[in-house]
Amino acid sequence: MNAPADTGRCTAAADNGRVLIAPSVLSADFTRLAEAVAVAEAGGADYIHVDVMDGHFVPNLTIGPPVIKALKRVATVPLDVHIMIDNPDSTIDWYLDAGADSVSVHIEASPQIGRTLRRIRERGASPAVTLNPGTPVSAVRTMLAEVDMVLVMSVNPGFGGQSFIEDSVGRIAELAALCATEGASPLIQVDGGINSETAAKVTAVGARCLVAGNAVFGQPDIAKAIADIRSAAEAALG
Repeated sequence: MNAPADTGRCTAAADNGRVLIAPSVLSADFTRLAEAVAVAEAGGADYIHVDVMDGHFVPNLTIGPPVIKALKRVATVPLDVHIMIDNPDSTIDWYLDAGADSVSVHIEASPQIGRTLRRIRERGASPAVTLNPGTPVSAVRTMLAEVDMVLVMSVNPGFGGQSFIEDSVGRIAELAALCATEGASPLIQVDGGINSETAAKVTAVGARCLVAGNAVFGQPDIAKAIADIRSAAEAALG
């Protein structure tokens, strides 16, 4: 396995009040992924977010380990791999072998999620748990001490370009309060409908890592798009 990228530096940046941006290559031109990664990194991306969908757990089919392995060869920031698949326990090593630095697993998809998260950690990557919009925030209570990040979906997963679910703001605030109560400090990441306007809303209530697809790769100036999202988010911190 490739040596993991320094995910610790990203967490430290968030601890210092910097909002992290993770452009999602789901919205990039798949015929020019290496170029998309290079442009996003030059524009200040902290992670490259990779959405893996199997056509069963979510109604879309995207990419798998071979593409992650190829991205690993060109990326200089950590690969943040979000797996939206059935039975991730049986295939988690595929993504780790391919070079994932951070792996987000859906609590709804894994009956053995604790074991899966421990496996990710054992392999030297950063474990994260993901919540769909309809899943109670309290479902992750017992996992907060085991993960480095909690990903809150602010759309129903499966496709890029969806509108932000406004109820997500309250869910993020609830998660931040739960983390404080439990004495845990995972990074709170948000994915779905993120742009300059929604970035400010979610950062104000506790999010510190923002996944953005169309709002980055759908713009003529990717570096400016990243900077605008980060600026709006950090302004909300006061």
